[in-house]
Amino acid sequence: MSKPNIVFLYSDQHRGDAVGCAGHPVIKTPYLDRLGAEGVVFSQCYTNGPICMPARATMMTGQYVREHGVWQNIVEADQRGPSHVRNVRDAGYHTALVGKTHLYTHTGGTKSQEKTAILENWGFVDIQEMHGPHASGVNRSQYSDYLEELGLWETHRDYVVRSKTRLEEGRARAWEDPPCPLPSECHLDSYTGRTAAEWVRDYDGDKPFYLQVLFPGPHNPFDSPQEYRDMYSVDDIPVGIMDLPREPYPKYIVRSLFRAGDAKTMTEEEKKQLVINYYAKITLIDNAIGGIIEALEAKGILDNTWIIYSSDHGEMAGDHRLSHKGVFYDMAVRVPLVVRPPGGQAGWISEGLMDCLNITATILDVAGAESLEDSDGVSFVSQVLAGPDADGAQKGKDAVFSEVDGFTMVFDGQYKLVVESASEKPVEMYDCQNDPCELNNVFEDPVLESVRRDLIETHLSGIRDRLDREKLEFYRAIPAKTYSPPG
Repeated sequence: MSKPNIVFLYSDQHRGDAVGCAGHPVIKTPYLDRLGAEGVVFSQCYTNGPICMPARATMMTGQYVREHGVWQNIVEADQRGPSHVRNVRDAGYHTALVGKTHLYTHTGGTKSQEKTAILENWGFVDIQEMHGPHASGVNRSQYSDYLEELGLWETHRDYVVRSKTRLEEGRARAWEDPPCPLPSECHLDSYTGRTAAEWVRDYDGDKPFYLQVLFPGPHNPFDSPQEYRDMYSVDDIPVGIMDLPREPYPKYIVRSLFRAGDAKTMTEEEKKQLVINYYAKITLIDNAIGGIIEALEAKGILDNTWIIYSSDHGEMAGDHRLSHKGVFYDMAVRVPLVVRPPGGQAGWISEGLMDCLNITATILDVAGAESLEDSDGVSFVSQVLAGPDADGAQKGKDAVFSEVDGFTMVFDGQYKLVVESASEKPVEMYDCQNDPCELNNVFEDPVLESVRRDLIETHLSGIRDRLDREKLEFYRAIPAKTYSPPG
């Protein structure tokens, strides 16, 4: 048998609990559930950066944020540095992408077709790039060309501009996000999935392919079509965590509170509507994934294809009255990870700690490509294929790390500690076994001093020397930094 194809489905802002195959009682994700029923659901996967560009730079390079230096959405990774895509290409694969890369900073008027050289440097050969939900209304791509042909470009642009204005003015009440004004089949995520399915059907190369399908959603605005919102009832939605973060809290939480609009006074009913708007967008993406699976089946290559689904980071969705991401609460840092190997298998769940670095290592392993030097990624190919009864089925990393804005999280499965990256001074800590809602910040609790010291000296010390202080200082010196430029 020839080398297997690889399809990496990678969405933007999909929190780890919002998948049916991970045990969620309400959300409708039948196609992801099918992948989970024919593969493995890793229920404890964590992003290495809870913001778009930091996470995506890690996914591409196999490096921690402290190494590649993309601490926020205002710094770019070195496109000529390490790249797992380039290594896969060099191992004999045809590399392709459809969707949002967010590997470079956006400015008004950016046209994706003019950025192909950047993505070629990363190792992509076949490129169909779109922008994220907000950027798609002010920057051009094949998606804007598609809408223009249908006479729908101004309708989409006007929706996005109004949403972006509300966000920038701190009036982003996500429970009030209007439904998408376009037909469902014209939605950005529907278009991305359909374009990827068409790519699969049309591919006739003699090489195995590595296709990244980079869904721009469910990133805000939560512009889910009304027909998808109608699949949910407010009465069925769990209210979640209405408690505000307790002071003192770090500056990244202050910014998230600001961007949540009026979330401090948000009612339970409003929060549930916010969640519906968000879940409906996930269900739309799930439907688009179904089209890709069907294209693989129709072409007769599903059983010689690895399918991996994950996301760059999660979404607070009003929990703790916070909006979006950029914090280290579980809702923002835990992401889905669903893996279907060629031919499928009886589905099972692994609760071992995973991270994005492991996904990158796995893709390289499947491709028989050269591994990324000094990366801490560990392939889970053998773990998936060995099945649920193997000794290592529930094994994962001893600890995972996530970083943004000069702060570092270390999580060992029970305790989550956040420190200032340069000084390693603690600013947040939660006992996630006894406080699963992360309500009690115990970073100053003297009883837990030995635990804090152990997390730092046993785990964080292992990546201490990887902190590129020059890149951190470069980031800090950038004037007028914003929290998270719209993607």
